[in-house]
Amino acid sequence: METEFDVKITAGILYDYMMYHTYTKLPGIVGSVVGVLILVLYASNRQPICLIAGLVILLYLPWTLFVKSSRQALATPAFKKPLHYRLSDDGIEVSQDGTTERTDWDSMVKAVSTFASIVVYTTPVNACIFPKKDMGDARYKVIEIISTHMPPKKVKIRG
Repeated sequence: METEFDVKITAGILYDYMMYHTYTKLPGIVGSVVGVLILVLYASNRQPICLIAGLVILLYLPWTLFVKSSRQALATPAFKKPLHYRLSDDGIEVSQDGTTERTDWDSMVKAVSTFASIVVYTTPVNACIFPKKDMGDARYKVIEIISTHMPPKKVKIRG
């Protein structure tokens, strides 16, 4: 079982990945809950400082992730050209400009889907990002290959 496709990592794709990565971890969740609680406090006491604090807490992280993803997309040479991925029984290969790297399925940490991508974590903080728009019909083959080679508890992909 095998499939190949090319992807282009853009600032929007990076932003989608960073938002998912941040808001599925405890600090992102806690920050959101605190921001909402401060806005609820504002609703009950009408203190402008609560409104300002709640909005700053809720909007700061998405804004900084937006800026970071834009900068990273511009500054990372690998994102200036398409990346070629090959998923096979051996693992995931990524190649660009004659250089190829392969990661075995046994080393994969988890696979998830975001709004715009399928993400396979190769470490707790590094990942292969497969934008859904770039995969086209290969997306279903990708999901099948990932699901076949990774334990079900590590795969959280919604088509």
